[in-house]
Amino acid sequence: MNIRKKSDAMLLKLENKIGYKFSEPSVLLHAITHSSYANEMRMHRESNNERLEFLGDAVLELVTSEYVYKEYKEVSEGELTKIRASIVCEPTLSACARNLNLGQFLLLGKGEDISGGRDRDSILSDALEAIIGAIYLDGGFTNAKEFIHKNILDDLKNKELFFDSKTILQEIIQNDNHNQKIHYRLLSEEGPDHNKIFTIAVCIGNEEIGCGVGRTKKAAEQEAAYQAIQKLKNKE
Repeated sequence: MNIRKKSDAMLLKLENKIGYKFSEPSVLLHAITHSSYANEMRMHRESNNERLEFLGDAVLELVTSEYVYKEYKEVSEGELTKIRASIVCEPTLSACARNLNLGQFLLLGKGEDISGGRDRDSILSDALEAIIGAIYLDGGFTNAKEFIHKNILDDLKNKELFFDSKTILQEIIQNDNHNQKIHYRLLSEEGPDHNKIFTIAVCIGNEEIGCGVGRTKKAAEQEAAYQAIQKLKNKE
């Protein structure tokens, strides 16, 4: 398979993943081109996805602002701003990008690829915003809004629970066990420095109540807290 056909096949697979067919596939190719790849290939400086990311960020903020305004009718402007910030933050967007397996489609420089760039939160969240910008350019605001609702705003309550799970778990334990404190214990650390996998347990005293795995200690702790919350809910 020549390079052009391989590229076309990859873009078609990505279109199926994101649920949008591009009139101009080159716009999608632009959205997945990281600056490290553009530099390595000696491409024009505007060939990377940073400008599309800028555009997608603005579209995402508008769609999310409308969503929280309608969804949280009794909430003040300041609280709406906090809610919106929690939705469009890097951890949330990178998790949404992972749900789409976006990392496998990114065009990265060799160094960035070897150092774990395909699973780096900043690269994934930026690429997701670039895809939003690409859809907006290719198909207009309505298509971009539909993508955002389907892939970012869907199941938001569960996403909010996951990304604030450490705080929520702390509050649950304090309410139910006034004298108990939770702590996190590193169980294992595997892999090379650029691609670590951490396994962490969350405990009350000596009792393990949840376990999580992640590429950072923070991510593993959030997963452990989330699993602990689910176990506590099931007990109820």
